[in-house]
Amino acid sequence: MAKRDYYEVLGVSKGASDDEIKKAYRKKAIQYHPDKNPGDKEAEEKFKEAAEAYEVLSNPEKRKRYDQFGHAGVGGSAAGGGFGGGMSMEDIFSQFGDIFGGFGGFGGFGGGSSSRQQVRRGSDLRVRVKLTLKEIAHGTEKKLKVKKYVKCSECGGTGAEGNNYTTCSTCGGSGRVNRVQNTIFGQMQTQSVCPNCNGDGKIISKKCSHCSGAGIVQEEEIISVNIPAGVMEGMQIPMRGKGNAARNGGVSGDLYIAIEEENHPDLIRDENDLIYNALLTIPMAVNGGTIEIPTVDSKVKVKIDPGTQPGKVLRLKGKGLPSVNSYGTGDLLVNIGVYIPENLTKEEHKIFEDLEKSANMQPSEGAKKNFFARFRSMFS
Repeated sequence: MAKRDYYEVLGVSKGASDDEIKKAYRKKAIQYHPDKNPGDKEAEEKFKEAAEAYEVLSNPEKRKRYDQFGHAGVGGSAAGGGFGGGMSMEDIFSQFGDIFGGFGGFGGFGGGSSSRQQVRRGSDLRVRVKLTLKEIAHGTEKKLKVKKYVKCSECGGTGAEGNNYTTCSTCGGSGRVNRVQNTIFGQMQTQSVCPNCNGDGKIISKKCSHCSGAGIVQEEEIISVNIPAGVMEGMQIPMRGKGNAARNGGVSGDLYIAIEEENHPDLIRDENDLIYNALLTIPMAVNGGTIEIPTVDSKVKVKIDPGTQPGKVLRLKGKGLPSVNSYGTGDLLVNIGVYIPENLTKEEHKIFEDLEKSANMQPSEGAKKNFFARFRSMFS
């Protein structure tokens, strides 16, 4: 099912302020909070949907990309981890717990479970990838060597050698401790992470010698990512769970692939269109002919009509770049310029002096009007 518009999800306008977005999310989060709607799967999905919308709209950079590209700019269709990817309840409460002002905490991570333990999350990583126009035009697969923290192979990420644990005496093994807290519904008993065991419910009695009890070690990993056609400079492709592993077990962070574009020697990108500046000789502009124009993949021949004027733009349909949203392909725009020779022989100067006397060498009134109209449009 297609994702709903994030502004629609939160019930705000596209021009809403940061404060309005925060208030709207808090209202939705309280309305659909799992502890207010136990066992209601529809409410849980709306709760997650609101968190996903807020995660994007509360971030200025992500909101700008969303406003420009829609879901494709922040979450959608790329393969290999792709854009987007849903948030777990643990993600929501770890990132946005402060929004609830205490309401988010009672009942653990939702669903009324008082025994659920804190889930650690590893940190995110960001890698820059430079792409050529050809790679952007067709999409590509990149293999990246990423240095990151992974689970310790000796202890399986637990940090303990063998099974050497003792039950935490502070929380009795639950990983959480009770406390009384004032919420919007009055005074309520809430739970928080046990400060002694950090939510594990157990204490390592003998640390793993390989990772010194951290449960993670640093290694290099080869990661393959499929980059869709049409991506743009500044876009990021998140790969869920490909970031750093969490200490002593838990959920790995995400890896973000930041897109950079290599400059093409001949072509300039303008959104999904490509621009080529063609410089004609005076004889070519006067008599017409054929020139070769570079494209992303090869070259094409373009006919130049006799009397072609500087500033004319030729449009080659479909020779640009595809949209990352799959909404068609851009064009290749050929800007026509005419080269005026700077160094002429006496004979060549004489030829131009003789041509100057010809009535056909003088611009017509219509040509003058067209020239000034184009000139004005450059500054309008």
